[in-house]
Amino acid sequence: MAFDGFVISNIVTELKQKIAGGRIYKIYQPETDEITLVIKKERNTMCLHISASASLPLIYLTTETKTNPMQAPNFCMLLRKHLSNGRIVSICQPDFERIIDITVEHLDELGDVCQKHLIVELMGKHSNIIFTDSEGMILDSIKHISANISSVREVLPGRTYCAPPSKGKHSIFMLTPELFANEIIKKPLSLTKALYTSITGMSPLIANEVCYRAGLDGNDSTDSLTEEGAGGLYGQLLKLRTAIEDEDYHPNIIYYKDEPKEFSCITLTSYADAQEKVFDSIFDVLIEYFSEKEKYTRMKQKSADLRKIIQTAQERTSKKYDLQKKQLKDTEKREKYKVYGELIQAYGYQLEPNAKSLTCMNYYTDQEITIPLDSNKTPLENAQKYFARYNKLKRTYEALSSLVVETKADLDHLESIATSLSLSEDEKDLNQIKQELTDYGYIKSRGHKGAKKPKKSKPLHFVSSDGFHMYVGKNNYQNDELTFKFANGGDWWFHAKQMPGSHVIVRKEQAETLPDATFEEAGRLAAYYSQGRQAPKVEIDYIQRKELKKPPKAKPGFVIYHTNYSMMCVPDISGIQEIKEK
Repeated sequence: MAFDGFVISNIVTELKQKIAGGRIYKIYQPETDEITLVIKKERNTMCLHISASASLPLIYLTTETKTNPMQAPNFCMLLRKHLSNGRIVSICQPDFERIIDITVEHLDELGDVCQKHLIVELMGKHSNIIFTDSEGMILDSIKHISANISSVREVLPGRTYCAPPSKGKHSIFMLTPELFANEIIKKPLSLTKALYTSITGMSPLIANEVCYRAGLDGNDSTDSLTEEGAGGLYGQLLKLRTAIEDEDYHPNIIYYKDEPKEFSCITLTSYADAQEKVFDSIFDVLIEYFSEKEKYTRMKQKSADLRKIIQTAQERTSKKYDLQKKQLKDTEKREKYKVYGELIQAYGYQLEPNAKSLTCMNYYTDQEITIPLDSNKTPLENAQKYFARYNKLKRTYEALSSLVVETKADLDHLESIATSLSLSEDEKDLNQIKQELTDYGYIKSRGHKGAKKPKKSKPLHFVSSDGFHMYVGKNNYQNDELTFKFANGGDWWFHAKQMPGSHVIVRKEQAETLPDATFEEAGRLAAYYSQGRQAPKVEIDYIQRKELKKPPKAKPGFVIYHTNYSMMCVPDISGIQEIKEK
């Protein structure tokens, strides 16, 4: 996460554009370390949410409100007393630090115009919201920091406000070739660390990006830096400074395997192998990043138990499958023992007593063969011994032939459930997967008669660019229902070839055929909602629903078809309209 000085500068720029000159209409404190300012400007009402949470310090602008306590805390009451109906006259970022200073103009008790400062410090566990007068005296803060807590500075009512220490860092706007050469790259550190420990507001993320743009490895030591490399690095820092001065921001989120990994206000070229999503506003970035991050983390936690159950079942079933295949291979020599028994019966009369082998002509191959014998047994007993081995292996073969098929079906079924789990979006999806695992004995049923069943999730619903409705099953039960209960015979069915994935149904309605664009979009959906989501391209089978068959006793989601069409699709669903079901 890169809540650094550069992101703060982007936030300040947007706040100036959107709320500077506006009036503070209402003030709330929904959490002990969080405040909300309701601001009106030019008939627009916006909510500025400010959090000084140690785990998630945050500031963002939105139109949505939060639930507030019945009784306002003291800090909130103080802000209301001084700032209600106050006008925001300026917003700045002192010394390019992770600090936002909001200056508010209001009337005091005597009706005189005066100014107050709301200072937001977004510094991890040291984050705070501090309220001061025009002279810099602290009136109050959302967190009180005494000398017992911090020996560096006190944050208490009545004290003079002072900014957090800079730790010897330099502003990027004051950067000179001499400063860069003598103080930054002379540090016995990696290039990345030398930058972010020397330049105010710079995070490891931005430092690494600057190194990458200069064609350098950020992990390399400063000692290895050549004169040419130093010049390139300094040049990239100047370009970055110019972009900030020109307010040339590019808010974005970097996704890796559908998980939001980083966000920034500059383009992150060092993440070439990941997906970049660009936004118009840094606040849109913050809202989506943290909501997606929370959603992803929450789903990961909730699905962890199910994932473990599936992995354990897969390991156990895989071992079972390998053993069965080995045993099945061992039965291949059964016919040899049958031939041995027949040949002993045919030529055994020639044997001398206590013979250890029989050499004779194999009338099946017209070749001479030598058969080992037990010298303590008669020819008849030796023949019976080989027939017994043959019959045992034959029975084993017959039993294993069907067992191997069943075990392979179990493996495929578990793999499809694992894929469904990776595609789950909410708790309803997890409930259906849990139900499937319970139905097939992977989870012990603990249900009670009359217990309320959890709500089922619904398939995903999309509309193609040509107006055709497309439905995507998110698990095996949904796939079965979509294909064999929902779809009509003339509807089209799409699925990733020879890999677990969702069934995609396109309703043909009254149309004679589907447009090419709809075929392509349905194929992209099938590719995206499959095991091959991370692949560059996925082969998709498609066929009319009437050509599909459900084998007897087949696992849910499994179908057979003998004729089909195929196409290659990119697993990308951007631009396809989704309809959110209520």
